[in-house]
Amino acid sequence: MATDRARRRTLTLSAGTIIVLVVLYITGGVLTGLRTAANVVVTPFAWTISEIAHPIGHMFAGVVNYSDVVSQNQKLRYELGQDQLKLNEEWALNRQLQQVTTQLNVPFVGSLDIIPAQVTTVSPTNFSASIVLSKGRDQGVLSGMPVVANGGLVGIVTSTTPSTSTVRLITDINSSLGVSYDAAGNTIVVSGKGVNNGLIATGVPINTPILPGQMLTTDGLNGGLYPPGLPVARVTKTSLTPGADTYNLTLQPTANLRDLAYVDVVEWEPST
Repeated sequence: MATDRARRRTLTLSAGTIIVLVVLYITGGVLTGLRTAANVVVTPFAWTISEIAHPIGHMFAGVVNYSDVVSQNQKLRYELGQDQLKLNEEWALNRQLQQVTTQLNVPFVGSLDIIPAQVTTVSPTNFSASIVLSKGRDQGVLSGMPVVANGGLVGIVTSTTPSTSTVRLITDINSSLGVSYDAAGNTIVVSGKGVNNGLIATGVPINTPILPGQMLTTDGLNGGLYPPGLPVARVTKTSLTPGADTYNLTLQPTANLRDLAYVDVVEWEPST
């Protein structure tokens, strides 16, 4: 009896195995069946990984796209600044055309060569203000050349290397320059007040008519550091002490010195 029972069990197992093999063969074979089973197990995990990976991919794509947007905005601000500089120069040129002086023979930036450069380093402190440019002696940049951007004068090149140059901004406390304030070519001296503090002119004679909103430009006379007519600043405030024979001016640079990405070095030297 035991032997018959064992034989029946063996036959049953064999028949079951044959049936399973036939079914697997019909549905694509043993390997396909195993793959199907594996897919059933793996699919939920694959879906989870996909759901996590897609947002991460979008995040990295967003970072790349944001970087492109920032670069495009910097270039756009540079181009808009050039347009504003041209408008300010045209205003200054119209004023200088009224002067019967030797200044009429000195060119504006519009007729001078320029060297476009990118700002690579901004080094402001509470007292000094400077930037480093991506162009140097090998590209024609020399100490003493003026730098313009964003609608006006930025500063002057103070030192160079073969591939870089350092510019002292007009707001640096060690910066001072002569500016013209009327069609007759009368001038005053303005000085930097430090980073983000603009410019100031002190000891202006009481009989000198300078009003808020008035634009001041470089004078360029007597071998000055700058060619004439570069927009420098606008008057924002006049301060008068009762009984005094002089007054002070608070000035705002025409160039946006807080957002410098690209500038133009003007190929001009005092001796030219």
